[in-house]
Amino acid sequence: MKVLVTGGAGFIGSHLVDALIEEGHEVAVIDDLSAGSEANLNPRADFHKADITDFEATRSVFAEVKPQVVSHLAAQTSVRLSMADPVRDATVNVLGSINVVRACVEQKVERVVFASTCAVYAGAQYIPMDEGHPVLPESAYGASKYAVEGYIRMFALAYGLKYKILRYGNVFGPRQNPDGEAGVISIFTKQFVEGVQPTIFGDGTKTRDYVYVGDIVKGNVLAIRDAGDNETYNLAGGKEITDLQVFEAVRKAVRSDMEPKYAHKRPGEVDRSSLDYARARAKLGWSPTVELEDGIGDVVAYYRATH
Repeated sequence: MKVLVTGGAGFIGSHLVDALIEEGHEVAVIDDLSAGSEANLNPRADFHKADITDFEATRSVFAEVKPQVVSHLAAQTSVRLSMADPVRDATVNVLGSINVVRACVEQKVERVVFASTCAVYAGAQYIPMDEGHPVLPESAYGASKYAVEGYIRMFALAYGLKYKILRYGNVFGPRQNPDGEAGVISIFTKQFVEGVQPTIFGDGTKTRDYVYVGDIVKGNVLAIRDAGDNETYNLAGGKEITDLQVFEAVRKAVRSDMEPKYAHKRPGEVDRSSLDYARARAKLGWSPTVELEDGIGDVVAYYRATH
């Protein structure tokens, strides 16, 4: 199958590209390298450096590649940056995604698989949150991702585009940028290894639902293969884990005795998050397999090997 991965030089996208190539798919990548890295790129992928906010550049890549399936991961992913500059966030995440979806329709792509987020749910009315949980984003990032979900559903109704929407928990693993605003496990890892006191924003009781990048990749591969369309799925670990628990797990992995410092919680950050992935288990046959501590061990080993 010919698959085009947007954001294929990024953290999640590059792992997905590797897995698809390993399965024998013909894979093309579109990435502007603003967040991704050429070092992440699989040399067997057909790479196109382009910005999805430029429609003509995007449609040109689509016309050349003529993909059967598009896995759309290119995005601005920082909650903090989305709050500081919501226009930039919307430009990349909403307008860029509209360009991708328009190009999908033009090229008669069989299916688009969209990487959404648990941030669409925001304030938890119940835990774990299933796909029917009320949507009320508390960050510009969550709002932009949910807006794209709406556009994809509209394009499905108007033009017959087939889609799958995957709402990720907090993804972590090797290749995650330790210098970014997102990815606390990679950030803590870098700080511990370099002897910098890690910062916990809030009192440490904030919870997130962590899921290993390899498990997310498996979910994407299943979504690409699966014949069922126009569905929304949560992909997550299914466990509520506090910031302090993450801190302790990373500290144990790097064998440090350093204590955290605390700062005020940042705007747009929710207090609790955990997702129910029962629908993905029932319809895609997907479940997470990597435990937090094992995944953190991989992150620490990767960071030490590459820095």
